[in-house]
Amino acid sequence: MSDRLFIFDTTLRDGEQVPGCQLNTVEKIQVAKQLELLGVDVIEAGFPISSPGDFNSVIEISKAVTWPTICALTRAVQKDIDVAADALKYAKHKRIHTGIGTSDEHIKYKFNSNREEIIERAVAAVKYAKRYVDDVEFYAEDAGRTDNEYLARVIEAVIKAGATVVNIPDTTGYCLPSEYGAKIKYLMEHVDGIHNAVISTHCHNDLGMATANTMAGVLNGARQVEVTINGIGERAGNTSLEEVAMIIKCHKDIDIETNINTQKIYPTSRMVSSLMNMPVQPNKAIVGRNAFAHSSGIHQDGVLKNVQTYEIIDPHDVGIDDNSIVLTARSGRAALKNRLHILGVNLDQEKLDKVYEDFLKLADKKKDINDDDILVLAGADRTQNHRIKLDYLQVTSGVGVHSVASLGLDISGEKFEACASGNGPVDAAIKALKKIIDRQMVLKEFTIQAISKGSDDMGKVHMQVEYDNRIYYGFGANTDIIAASVEAYIDCINKFKLD
Repeated sequence: MSDRLFIFDTTLRDGEQVPGCQLNTVEKIQVAKQLELLGVDVIEAGFPISSPGDFNSVIEISKAVTWPTICALTRAVQKDIDVAADALKYAKHKRIHTGIGTSDEHIKYKFNSNREEIIERAVAAVKYAKRYVDDVEFYAEDAGRTDNEYLARVIEAVIKAGATVVNIPDTTGYCLPSEYGAKIKYLMEHVDGIHNAVISTHCHNDLGMATANTMAGVLNGARQVEVTINGIGERAGNTSLEEVAMIIKCHKDIDIETNINTQKIYPTSRMVSSLMNMPVQPNKAIVGRNAFAHSSGIHQDGVLKNVQTYEIIDPHDVGIDDNSIVLTARSGRAALKNRLHILGVNLDQEKLDKVYEDFLKLADKKKDINDDDILVLAGADRTQNHRIKLDYLQVTSGVGVHSVASLGLDISGEKFEACASGNGPVDAAIKALKKIIDRQMVLKEFTIQAISKGSDDMGKVHMQVEYDNRIYYGFGANTDIIAASVEAYIDCINKFKLD
C-alpha cells in the first residue's frame, strides 16, 4: 500500500504576501473552493491577527469549504492563538499553525533570547493551542539554518506537548537538497516520538531549489508538503504544488500518493494567475505557456513519431485540452460559460451576460481568444465599483513628432477632461491623467506582458505607483496597450486614500 502525502496549500497565506497580489474575501473564497476541487488536504487561509481582512477571510473560507482542514497561522503568542481560534470557529476541520524561530540568527537577533527559553516558548504555545483544537502544527522558523541536534530537541519537546504536525521550513531557501534531506532523516532517526507526528516541508525558492528540497524531504520521511499554486510566495516564491504533484505522478517508483486531481491543475493555475494579476512565466514547469511547446525540428520530428520521445506528461493529465472549443465572435453564451467552467470560474447569469458583451467586443478586435483573455474578462467586473473610471482615450503619435493624448475620466459620476503631450503615447496619456488627478505621485515600476504572440493580442500591464510614502499596485488589460497602461494607473489611484 502506498504512503499518503498530505498537500498543505498556502497560496492564500504565504502566496498572498507577494506585493500587489492581495485578494479580497470573495476572491479568496473562489480560490479556496477551487483548491477543494483540486484535492488539497489543508488550506492555510490566513494569519488572523495580522489584519481584520485576514481574520474575516479565515471565517468565510471556513464556512465555504467542506472537507479540507482549514489552518490559521500564529506566532508563539497567546493573543495570536486566541484570535486564530476565534477565526476558525466555523471550520469543520481546524488547525492552528504556531511556531517560533530556532536558528541562532533568529534566537540572537530577532528574539534577543537563548536556546532554552525558545524551547520553553515553543512548548507553551503548542500547549496553549491544544486548549482550542486537537490538530496543532508547530513551525521551527529558519529550520534550514538550525543545527540538527538543537532542532531535534525542539521538535521532540513540541511533540510531547501535543503537536500533531511539525513543520521544518527552509525559510531562506538556503539548503542544498542533500542537506535538507539529511535534516529530515536526522529527525526521523533521533527524535523520540517522531512517529506520533507528521513531518512537513516548507521550502522557499531563493536559490531555485524549493521543489528539489521538498522532494528530498519527502524521500527521507516527510509526509506533508507546504506548497503554493504556480510557486508564488515571498521573494522568489515557495515550492510549486503542481511540480510536486506531477513528480509523484510521473515517478511510479516513488511509492507515495496524493489526493490531487491533476486534471484541475491547469485551471487552478490560470485562476490564481488571473485573480492575483501575477503572470505565469512561459517556461514555468507544468503550467507555463511553453511547457508542452516544441520548436526544435528534432523535437518536433520526435513528437510527431511518438509523443513520449519528448513529453513525459500528457497535457490532458494537468487539464490542458488541446482539442478545446475555439472561441470566436460567433460563439454563444453556452460555449463561453463552458470554457469558464473548465477554467474554474462559475458566474451567475447577470455577470455572464456582462462578460459575454465584453467577450464579443474583444472577439471583434482579435481573431483568437485564449484562456487568459477569458479570465481577464471574467475578472474585469472587479473594477466596476471603482470611483474613478476611464471614459475615453485618444492618442496621436508618430516618428519625429510629439505624442499628444486627450482623455476623459468619470469620477463618481462627474466628467473631467484633459490633454497633454509627452515622450511617447503612454507618457502623454499619463501626463493628461495627472492633470485631472493633481497629486504628488511617482511611477515606480511599469511592466507590460503580452498574453500570447499575436499583434492583436490583449496586453496586460502591471504598475507600481508611490503616493504619500506608500506603494500601490495596479493592473490593466486591453488590446490597446496605451489604454491598458492608463487603466493600470487608474487602478493604483483607486486604491489611494484620498481626501
